[in-house]
Amino acid sequence: MAAERLRWRDVVRISTFRLSAMLGAVFVTGLIAMLGVVYLATAQDLTARSDRILHSVAERLLQVPADQLPDRIRAELLRDRAGFNYLALIAGDGSFVTGNVRPLRPLVPGHPVDVESGSRGPFRLVAVRTREGETLLVGRDISLLRDLRRTILETLIVSGLLILLCAGAAAIGFSRAPLHRVRALQRASREIAAGDFSVRMPIAGRQDELDQFAATVNATVAEVGRVVAQVKGVTDAIAHDLRTPLTRVRATLNAVGHDPGDAVQVAEGIRRATADLDLVLERFAALLRISELEAGRRRAGFRNLDLGALIAQVSELYEPLAEDRDITLSVDARPLQIEGDEKLLFEALSNLLDNAIKFGRPGGQVRLALLNDARGPAIEVRDDGPGIPPDERDAVLRRFHRGADAAGIPGSGLGLSVVAAILHLHGFRLRLSDAGSGLCVRIEIGA
Repeated sequence: MAAERLRWRDVVRISTFRLSAMLGAVFVTGLIAMLGVVYLATAQDLTARSDRILHSVAERLLQVPADQLPDRIRAELLRDRAGFNYLALIAGDGSFVTGNVRPLRPLVPGHPVDVESGSRGPFRLVAVRTREGETLLVGRDISLLRDLRRTILETLIVSGLLILLCAGAAAIGFSRAPLHRVRALQRASREIAAGDFSVRMPIAGRQDELDQFAATVNATVAEVGRVVAQVKGVTDAIAHDLRTPLTRVRATLNAVGHDPGDAVQVAEGIRRATADLDLVLERFAALLRISELEAGRRRAGFRNLDLGALIAQVSELYEPLAEDRDITLSVDARPLQIEGDEKLLFEALSNLLDNAIKFGRPGGQVRLALLNDARGPAIEVRDDGPGIPPDERDAVLRRFHRGADAAGIPGSGLGLSVVAAILHLHGFRLRLSDAGSGLCVRIEIGA
């Protein structure tokens, strides 16, 4: 696909390329510096070795008697068939005595210099004074030394360029895989932005920063999808649940409007309409309360409280209701200090106990207990009613959801939603499970 073709400007912008390029530049700089030091040390060592040879030859010739020195120089030159050595003797008045080299300028005695000659290769030349005041010139061809220096310098340049190319190619190669993954993340993000919350960021399984980022985004998308689905479900539930009372209000007002002279009928119509509107307002208030709790805006009331004493208060309040339904309410509470909002926890426990009594079997038992078992401290509310099927236990926590067994029992389907919001605010966990023939609601405080 043309749109997915990797472009140069895309590659150089990725952090992997920049990091690889910087590391490559540091490596190349260090390597060139090291090779440069090797080159300078090698060149200086070879030059110093050549100078030692020149001084050694000069010292040896200075030991020859002055009258025999010209003949000795000529003999040395005859033996040097390769022509690598240069010797000359200059008289004190500057006249040339013998040898195979003539200096173009005066030389400082004892200081070797490089001499370039058009007919001969470059050579190293040193001048020394004899005891008779003559000047002895000793030279040595340095063509091989120059060639070696040039070879080392060319090697440095070529190796540096090759390393730069290899570092650049490695940076590009290292950048292609992350860039492909970034493109895949971009495609997934565009699909998510279009409203498809089932899409997830691809994870390569390397546990690197891209995988960690993708996992975080996936968790966020899952939560956003859950919230959006919940909002949609709430919207549908509100429309369905409030349609009936609002329809009744309209019908009542319409009936009153057809016969406004009948005061009794008008009063009764107003009463029924007011009752239906109160139901609507009550449900909207419950929804706003759940939203407020889920937003975490009620933590101002948190303080240290005794959960055992709170459970005793709730059970005392609902004991008459249990007696009316011929239900035995048993309580097992012990002191337990926690941080929380006493009023909110009282409301949550009241909702749970009210449900247990409403849905419990007449003549049965409801148990409210504060436990501290192997799983940590927890509150359990048990009844022996019909219970909740396992496939509905998540649904009953959603707003306006009512089970099939709750059709004939008054309620709005918001009680457990309020309970879940309160427990979430406190950091507690709500679990629903079977309790033999009924339902067990467990609030895990240490979760």
